[in-house]
Amino acid sequence: MSFALGQRWISDTESDLGLGTVVAVEGRIITLLFPASGEKRNYAKDDAPVTRVIFNIGDDILSHEDWTLTVTQVNEDSGLVSYLGIRKDTEEEVELRETMLNNFIKFNKPQDRLFAGQVDRNEYYNLRYQALQHQFEQQQSDLRGLMGARVDLIPHQFYIAEEVGKRHAPRVLLADEVGLGKTIEAGLIIHQQLISGRANRVLIVLPETLQHQWLVEMMRRFNLHFSIFDEERCIEAYAESDNPFDTEQLIICSIDFLRKKKTRFEQAVSADWDLLVVDEAHHLKWQQDEPSREYQVVQALAQATPGVLLLTATPDQLGHQSHFARLRLLDPDRFYDYERFVEEEKKYSDLAETVNQLLDAASISNEQAEQLKTLLAHHDIAALLSDLHSNDVEQQDAAKHALIKLLLDQHGTGRILFRNTRAAIKGFPCRQLNSIALALPEQYKTALKVAKMMASGGTIEEQARQSLYPEEIFQEFEGQNNSWCQFDPRVDWLLSLLQANKNEKVLVICAKAHTALALEESLRTREGIRATVFHEGLSIIERDRAAAWFAQQEAGAQVMICSEIGSEGRNFQFSHHLVLFDLPINPDLLEQRIGRLDRIGQKHDIDIHVPYFEHTSQAILHDWYHHGLNAFEKICPAARNIYDAHKEDLFSILAEPQADAVDVERLIQQSHELETQLSAQLEQGRDKLLELNSAGSLSNSDVLTKLAHADQQPTFPLFALKLFDVLGINQDDKGENCLVLHPTEHMLVANIPGLPSDGATITFDRETALSRDDVHYLSWEHPIIRGGMDIILSGDTGTTSVSLLNNKALPAGTMFLELIFLVEAPASEHSQLQRFLPTTPVRVLLDKSGKDLADNVDFDTFKNQLKPVNRHLGSKLVNASQQAIHPLLAQAEAIAKDKMAAIKSQANEKLHQAVGQDIARLEALKAVNPSIRSEEITHLQDLLAQSSHILSHTQLQLDSLRFIVSTQN
Repeated sequence: MSFALGQRWISDTESDLGLGTVVAVEGRIITLLFPASGEKRNYAKDDAPVTRVIFNIGDDILSHEDWTLTVTQVNEDSGLVSYLGIRKDTEEEVELRETMLNNFIKFNKPQDRLFAGQVDRNEYYNLRYQALQHQFEQQQSDLRGLMGARVDLIPHQFYIAEEVGKRHAPRVLLADEVGLGKTIEAGLIIHQQLISGRANRVLIVLPETLQHQWLVEMMRRFNLHFSIFDEERCIEAYAESDNPFDTEQLIICSIDFLRKKKTRFEQAVSADWDLLVVDEAHHLKWQQDEPSREYQVVQALAQATPGVLLLTATPDQLGHQSHFARLRLLDPDRFYDYERFVEEEKKYSDLAETVNQLLDAASISNEQAEQLKTLLAHHDIAALLSDLHSNDVEQQDAAKHALIKLLLDQHGTGRILFRNTRAAIKGFPCRQLNSIALALPEQYKTALKVAKMMASGGTIEEQARQSLYPEEIFQEFEGQNNSWCQFDPRVDWLLSLLQANKNEKVLVICAKAHTALALEESLRTREGIRATVFHEGLSIIERDRAAAWFAQQEAGAQVMICSEIGSEGRNFQFSHHLVLFDLPINPDLLEQRIGRLDRIGQKHDIDIHVPYFEHTSQAILHDWYHHGLNAFEKICPAARNIYDAHKEDLFSILAEPQADAVDVERLIQQSHELETQLSAQLEQGRDKLLELNSAGSLSNSDVLTKLAHADQQPTFPLFALKLFDVLGINQDDKGENCLVLHPTEHMLVANIPGLPSDGATITFDRETALSRDDVHYLSWEHPIIRGGMDIILSGDTGTTSVSLLNNKALPAGTMFLELIFLVEAPASEHSQLQRFLPTTPVRVLLDKSGKDLADNVDFDTFKNQLKPVNRHLGSKLVNASQQAIHPLLAQAEAIAKDKMAAIKSQANEKLHQAVGQDIARLEALKAVNPSIRSEEITHLQDLLAQSSHILSHTQLQLDSLRFIVSTQN
């Protein structure tokens, strides 16, 4: 390199420093000053990582006084360059010496970077093009928003997510029974709305006890980082905004907090939410002129928010009026009068009977056929009715499904209410109860007697709860140093169970954290059993580590001992042994405990082990659950109603475990009778039409097939590993389908989104991710991948490259220019135009004559024939060929514009066809089904008009280019 004072150079490794000036040449050292950043650098003259900046005829350059010159002539004298050209603001011919160039000049356009010698590595260019291709595929994929969740591929959950998540501002009630995954359905909908851009701000309102569960569930399963807002968090947020709810996009808040704090409630309502999610919605009590305060809070939020998801496992728990009131929250125009709603439901009960006949019988009566003709008056169903009497079973079934689908589309609350039941959804395991009756130790007998003698009051409920945990009473009198584990027969029994099932994973749940800790210590010290604990005193990371050790198949913990928090949010389906070391007094908590193992996807029947002390309150509670509610071996949907009806009697009997056996038997008998009665009512009230719709039984969606296929493809892992290399992320193989990612000092940016500063363990395997909460499940939608691709595509990485083509069939020196243009619609919030016109890469490959070879020469085939060159040689090759490259750039742009016209035309046709069909369908349905909201149709009409306008203004831009020269070496 030849250096002279005043020359302008740029740093190859620190391009953000701006334009540098040679200020000293002393021996083997040169010094460059970068005035834009105020930095100075010393380099070895023979190996300086810098590139000379010389502009060419036709370039526009900026002076230090901020006027622009169009270069017409380039002159060099004594190593310094001066430019002659036309000044744009005055149109006079002037000369501009390179020393007077603007210090802030940056080379953002690919062609400017190429001519300035800023040549990237070949692999960076290849990765950039692959990232553009993958981005193009993801933006138009049917799986968008669904592939990134750490969940099992369960049909009814994904049907609801796909059906609801693609709607504009969905307003629905998710009412699946316990264990069917309402939280997962809601998470999938939220994730899909956020990823697709249909929503940006989400508020989740729920009971305070569920805040942590939802926080963890959204983070672990969907990579959605919500913030819990309480009074302390709101006060902290005042530093950023007058309304604390404006400081975060994703917020979880308790209903009690909003109910008690009027100012916070008003602030929450005034915040601009896109989606409101309300869990445990059955607690929202309502009567015609007496809505509860909780109901009023949610009603105000629902009126101010376009999209609303209500979740409840028991939609009729507080009565039919409250069920109507929840539907009223979703669509007050549709559900405005309770009496009319009741009359309408009667009509739909007749419809449900017809559907049941279609489902269960070989044929239908003439009267039912006439009813179908009336209900489906807008359709010609004569041929379908005829097919019902066909001898061809497949033809019969096809006719049934077609008729039912028409009914689902046009009648009832099927568009806003989704309810799946265990009776309709298959795949659940059986439950086997193993009751272990044990004698009460003398130490406990003494402690209980002393406690009763020293009793100083307390409510009946408090006394009842205390009687269930004799170990706590013993420790209270004997001190913490006297461990109850030394004599408690439940501990000996547990040791025997673990030793008899050494190759099985066992989950133990008890009420208190200190009970779990004492059990772990006893198992470890007495028999060396590998056990881990999981309780509220641990941080989220510590809980993850405990769960991961339990999930580990080889050298993992045999047993996990949880406090009550272990029954919230986490699933341990790889285990089928559940030990209930004690029993909760609330049946909802009991079902939550069993629900950690009793989930769809559980591959084994579940063994539920319940050790209890004979002739104590533990035995009474065990018998009430087993014989009164049948809550161990079956789901008891009516359990909460029975508990509320009999809890006073239950507390009294538990507080006095020596109560008359007649009273105990009466309580159990009354509970059993009520359970039988309520279960019969629930079964009789089953809406098979609703269940059929909710399960997606008649849907022809192939989303699950596509997801399963995508899981098996190597394309994504291979791309992700290349991306990590380019980003500068270190990767270590950890085995068991896992990698450990570590940030390094050489990363392209200081922080990679989604990658913690201390690293992360990741997997590409869904099954591994489902069994280990401490492992990130990577997909195209994970923040690390999305953020990494954004870093590459939003910056200059890979926008230029120079390569050699070793091809003996071509004369040495034959040149090619490969250019990647982008067809990208202007950004517009909620326009959804990417569905029809994703950011589309347009590849042009020109030979020296300007002929486009892109259609005949595949990118991957071509890149495999290319050899990289170092930056200095690449810069020399480009400078020597500038005269030939400039006209090729103009020719390539003209070719790309022709291709863009075809892409825009195809996108416009796709837009009008898809949205036009949706509008026509909803308008036809609205004529017969008032559940179709006018807002949905208006939104689609606005979407069509807005998208057509944006599409017409779509522009072309050059994203990257590669210069190739052939050799015969």
